[in-house]
Amino acid sequence: MNEVLPGRLVTLLSDFGLQDVYVGVMKGAIAQVNPSLTIVDLTHQISPQNIAAGRFHLLNAYPYFPKETVHVAVVDPGVGSERRAIAIQLQDGFLVGPDNGLFSGVLDQHLAIAAVELTNSNYWRTSEPSATFHGRDIFAPVGAHLASGVPLEKLGTAIDLASLKQFPLASCIRTEGAIAGTIQHIDHFGNLITNIPGYEILNKNWSVAIAELTILGKQTYADSPPGSLLALIGSHGWVEIAVSGGSADAQLHLPVGSSVQLVFYA
Repeated sequence: MNEVLPGRLVTLLSDFGLQDVYVGVMKGAIAQVNPSLTIVDLTHQISPQNIAAGRFHLLNAYPYFPKETVHVAVVDPGVGSERRAIAIQLQDGFLVGPDNGLFSGVLDQHLAIAAVELTNSNYWRTSEPSATFHGRDIFAPVGAHLASGVPLEKLGTAIDLASLKQFPLASCIRTEGAIAGTIQHIDHFGNLITNIPGYEILNKNWSVAIAELTILGKQTYADSPPGSLLALIGSHGWVEIAVSGGSADAQLHLPVGSSVQLVFYA
């Protein structure tokens, strides 16, 4: 066996929850490859099969990690099907997981250099992986090998970056005096987080129109009376709709994908 090296940082994100052993088993598969790797859990509380939520959390976590961090993400309703298992090298890190749009948020904001389909079973836990647990048998060990210095090209067959799956989320449309966007995520607090970047509205007066309501833009949650709707730039950098001391989700009952109009005024 090759000498064990400290290697790169590895993060894990999944919809596995914490009640079962799935997350611990993935960490065991990583340790079998290189027990000295440092592992950071981003979250394992993504709701089951919710690719949109996994996409959102990964894109917002990605910038806070050192260069060359390996991000292993598993929200994989198509496990065992013909969907590709992939690894991607970016200018400042790596992604490992299913090709189902989970990585599209990161790829929208960070330059990808190369990608491979994970066809080389020498870097899997077993050459006969479970049809229902690629996180354990393919993604975790591949991530560990990648973090230990195995070059991307050894992990499988090169694929065209343009062929990587995109998550079907509407893009922002900018017009004079307005930005049309969509709700991309609803967080634990019931905040409706849009795909409108906060930098678009700095030093401007603005409001949000949604569900036949006009909601004024504020600086903080406390700038509106308790129980009232407001809009602001969240810590993640996106425009969000919130309720002071409450839940916008509970008040508005709007799903991910709902349309939002941000309007500027004098």
